[in-house]
Amino acid sequence: MKLDSLIDQLAGDLAPVRPRRFWVDASIMALVAVIELALLFAIGFAHLDMHRMMTQPTMGWRIVSLGVISLVSGFLAVRSFDPAYSARSALRWLALIIAICLASGIVMAGLPAGAASLMQRLDWRSGVQCASKIVLLSIPPLLALAMLGRRGAPTDMRRTPLLIGLAAAAWGAFVFIFACPFNDPLYIVVWYGVGCGIVTLACRFLLPRFARW
Repeated sequence: MKLDSLIDQLAGDLAPVRPRRFWVDASIMALVAVIELALLFAIGFAHLDMHRMMTQPTMGWRIVSLGVISLVSGFLAVRSFDPAYSARSALRWLALIIAICLASGIVMAGLPAGAASLMQRLDWRSGVQCASKIVLLSIPPLLALAMLGRRGAPTDMRRTPLLIGLAAAAWGAFVFIFACPFNDPLYIVVWYGVGCGIVTLACRFLLPRFARW
């Protein structure tokens, strides 16, 4: 009798849960992404010489690489909010995509002539600023994905935060493309990698501690 009473009490506190729809979550993420990119241009942070920069091969490499990574990782992140979905095999393909993008950038960069040339090309003072801006631009999609994750029921507490971090970082870097004054592939691989790595690792290790999924 006590068990029946406890079950009735617990059941009485339950509220109906609206079923999740993947394309609704994906549309929300797309809206957040479009708004952030539009605000960058509206505020005037984008390059004034955008037409000339769009003709450079490095610009095309950045747009394609970060665009593909952000789309694939965002898709996988939203899918991972479903408790029945496992992103284990999909993460391998995502890792391959990232490796191909990085390798093509390294090939474009070429080898520096020496240590002095390397330090000049990396320009660490500007690089730290660029990485910091990528981290800041990653915050809106990160918050949106975290809120969508709370509405879902992700069961993989390792891969879901990792995918959220990758998607947010890649989109933050994608938006920053249009404001970044540097076009050296070596500089981009290193400092964009630092900014994206900070966001991804922070999500992987901190998000499971604070999120209540």
